[in-house]
Amino acid sequence: MRLNLIGLGAVMAVSLFSASAHATEYMYRDLMANTLPTQKCDTKEAAETKAAKQFKINIYTKKFCQTQGYGWHVEAVKETGKIICNECAGDSGTFQCYREDIVVQCKRIKPGTVGMLPGKG
Repeated sequence: MRLNLIGLGAVMAVSLFSASAHATEYMYRDLMANTLPTQKCDTKEAAETKAAKQFKINIYTKKFCQTQGYGWHVEAVKETGKIICNECAGDSGTFQCYREDIVVQCKRIKPGTVGMLPGKG
């Protein structure tokens, strides 16, 4: 009985470590896009501060990659862009700001590399 358990354990260990190891391959895509302007008209300093928040950059870069389709996510933010401010139409001295030319690298698992297709690999 004890010999059978040792033999079963050895067979399981060999089968576990002898499985073919395939490296996961990724597809990459670089995107350049702009954020939306701040919602409210504000002083130039306040509008720039709102547009410059890291939270906004994270949210928009995630959205940029998700617009590419299923499975795309952010790999890296290559360029955070520059802040552009436009004066509001009705109010003088108030502005709406946004980030222009944010460059983000998106990645997705390459189809067929990690057992996504039955009987392959």
